[in-house]
Amino acid sequence: MGFTAIWITPVTEQLPQDTSEGTAYHGYWQQDIYSVNSNYGTADDLKALASALHDRGMYLMVDVVANHMGYAGAGDSVDYSVFKPFNSQAYFHPLCFISNYDNQKDVEDCWLGDNVVPLPDLNTTNSDVQKIWYNWVTSLVSNYSIDGLRIDTVKHVQNDFWPGFNDAAGVYCIGEVFDGDPAYTCPYQEVLDGVLNYPIYYPLLKAFQSTSGSMSGLYDMINTVKSQCADSTLLGTFVENHDTPRFASYTNDMALAKNAAAFIILSDGIPIIYAGQEQHYSGGTDPANREAVWLSGYSKTSELYKLIATANAIRNHAISKDPGYMTYKNNPIYKDTSTIAMRKGSDGAQVITVLSNLGASGSSYTLSLSGTGYEAGQQLTEVFSCTTVTVGSDGKVPVPMASGLPRVFYPTAGLDGSTICT
Repeated sequence: MGFTAIWITPVTEQLPQDTSEGTAYHGYWQQDIYSVNSNYGTADDLKALASALHDRGMYLMVDVVANHMGYAGAGDSVDYSVFKPFNSQAYFHPLCFISNYDNQKDVEDCWLGDNVVPLPDLNTTNSDVQKIWYNWVTSLVSNYSIDGLRIDTVKHVQNDFWPGFNDAAGVYCIGEVFDGDPAYTCPYQEVLDGVLNYPIYYPLLKAFQSTSGSMSGLYDMINTVKSQCADSTLLGTFVENHDTPRFASYTNDMALAKNAAAFIILSDGIPIIYAGQEQHYSGGTDPANREAVWLSGYSKTSELYKLIATANAIRNHAISKDPGYMTYKNNPIYKDTSTIAMRKGSDGAQVITVLSNLGASGSSYTLSLSGTGYEAGQQLTEVFSCTTVTVGSDGKVPVPMASGLPRVFYPTAGLDGSTICT
């Protein structure tokens, strides 16, 4: 599909019990941070994965958890000796389950989980805890040649812990701050390289989960994130992950799914496609959204697989042609009740993306689009259909819309030497 990195679940050894809430297959109920999860393989297997990716010119991103450990049993009966190296209650906050997410002290000091699988909350203000984590993450990255980290439950740890952790890792770190308010989420980019773009996630989902979605909310949030976050180009853009329902659980309309996927690839930030999204998996809330990808047979002919591959191809081509593409901040240039258009890239090599939420039954019409920066008479290629259009004498692009499908334009002359639409 043209991706340059994979993100894998936490690799630390987990609690071994089969609880009424299931097993720790996902990696977020750790008990021994110094051992590799034996269900995934060995330390040598992890090194081999990193090596195989690097041989392909790809990167390895690993998920890590610094906020908590995991225990099978009631919160008031935790045997702290099972945790390595945090084998004493002195390393942890006293038991209290989070009851008020509007109280930041509650969010940071109390525990996630419940009395089936409590997640004992590490006291990350403790200098011994900090030293252990900083030394651990340095070794993890070094020992396994890791290129980046996704950090779980970032908002559950006090802010001043994270700069030292990010520095000790020595690689790009993107944090999970599970909150859609940019005023809450964006400040975490002051202590980490990036965060998952939940402020965009919610209006993106709202825009495309039905044919009555709001384009204005997405349009406005693009601009808000650009102004409030330190660098929108270093955020992680997504529409589904292991903590949120699959996009296809909201609608089975393939056109809507294609538009959402095109936004992920061609807007600001690091595009994140959750494994199985390309197969249009439709699981709802956790754990239904954590289906095994191999059950799909890894189809390379599914509609979303092909669309994502094409979107990645034009993105990668634009990056190769335009040194400023990655840092050019996505500019929404048009919106109406069912359409949003965006520009990304320097003059002469810009990508124009036009998205619709009319759905697969959407009518055929031509949108006359201004503000693209293209020159009158310039020929453009629409990369999904491989058709061409010519910019009008008034500088407007005639965009042929049909069946609610996304449209992505690039200067035809600029495609020379690529395999796009050949």
